[in-house]
Amino acid sequence: MKTGLDFLLAAKRCEIDGLQRLAFTATLVDVTARLVHSLQRERGLTNMVLASQGTRFNEARGAQLGASRQVEAEWRAQFERLDASAAQAGHGARLFSRIAYVLQGLDGLEPLRERLCGGEWNTARATEAYVRLIAALLAVVFEAADSATDPEVSRRLVAQFNFMQGKEFAGQERALGAALFARGQADAAEQQRLLHLIESQDRCLEVFGAFAPPETRAMLTAPHAGGTLAELERLRRVLCTAAHGAALRPELSQTWFDTCSARIDGMKGVEDRLTADLRDLCSEKIAHAQAELATFGALAAHPAPDPLAFYLAPADPHPAPVTTQGFGLPLERSVLELVNDQARRLQAMGDELEAVRASLNERRLIERAKGLLMAHRHLSEADAHKALRQMAMNQNRRLVDVAEAVLSMAAVLPPR
Repeated sequence: MKTGLDFLLAAKRCEIDGLQRLAFTATLVDVTARLVHSLQRERGLTNMVLASQGTRFNEARGAQLGASRQVEAEWRAQFERLDASAAQAGHGARLFSRIAYVLQGLDGLEPLRERLCGGEWNTARATEAYVRLIAALLAVVFEAADSATDPEVSRRLVAQFNFMQGKEFAGQERALGAALFARGQADAAEQQRLLHLIESQDRCLEVFGAFAPPETRAMLTAPHAGGTLAELERLRRVLCTAAHGAALRPELSQTWFDTCSARIDGMKGVEDRLTADLRDLCSEKIAHAQAELATFGALAAHPAPDPLAFYLAPADPHPAPVTTQGFGLPLERSVLELVNDQARRLQAMGDELEAVRASLNERRLIERAKGLLMAHRHLSEADAHKALRQMAMNQNRRLVDVAEAVLSMAAVLPPR
């Protein structure tokens, strides 16, 4: 007959299995981040080729296409290792749906590149195509963060997702600014789009700062980054303050691209650090859980506990604080003590995990509310976000509360 210790061991094995899945998730996030980075650079160079009507940057774009294809092959190889036939707990259905959507986009990437090489699409349409694919890849990271079962790992994934999203807005800024400079003429609508992208970056990096470890946050403000940021601000002023239709210097397109690239490459260093720290954290947690499992197993050789211990053990009015780092487990401790400690630790982890996921849920609500406004009021993504922010300021409410109110009206809105 199975005992309480048998199920305690089973619970610990489940914990280890979950941590091992998270470790593999960290590997998938790493290769996804590298593919996004490569596609971001490809998008910027493609815009410069199109804006210059194919007279410049062709060689650089060709080299980047080769690099992107190589990372894509690595991405596909890693996701081949994912067991699509197994029933995944929690968010498996959404994660697999996101992956299927990405694969559809990647399958169409070569025909897209051929069309862009022929100059059939303008910079706006090309940018939109790359944004859609990169957004699909980032959605995979979002689902990974949302499905994490360990609060500390979840915090790192939330930080990573928001940082990657901020970096994507920086990549869109690079592509848009490069196209504007290469075209040689300011455009008011594009300038507003540029300001929205700058604001969106700041918003994502603020959330990243709330969840990332201090040493990783410090990498963004390292002294060597100061010169790049100063030059970027100078070029931003040139782009954003020029009157509509005013001439821009096309030769600055290369300066803009290089400056933005230096900043984005620096952000990639932070991204790499986040991924490495995530893998290390998973490895530490797995090793710790395996050591606990061995300790639990050693209890099987000890005499069976008193059957009345469950009823006779005094309640602890001041239990010791429980952290997600675990605790020492001397062999003389009873199975009942271990069960109680495990239950308290899992409760604390559940409470912390719920708090971490709140930021993801808020983001999901805001994105859905923006989508509703875009569909029913025919707004751009930037204008929809601006409308939500304006409503929040007018009503002195949080942005997420306004988003919830907008969504609550969905049922009474007229059909499109």
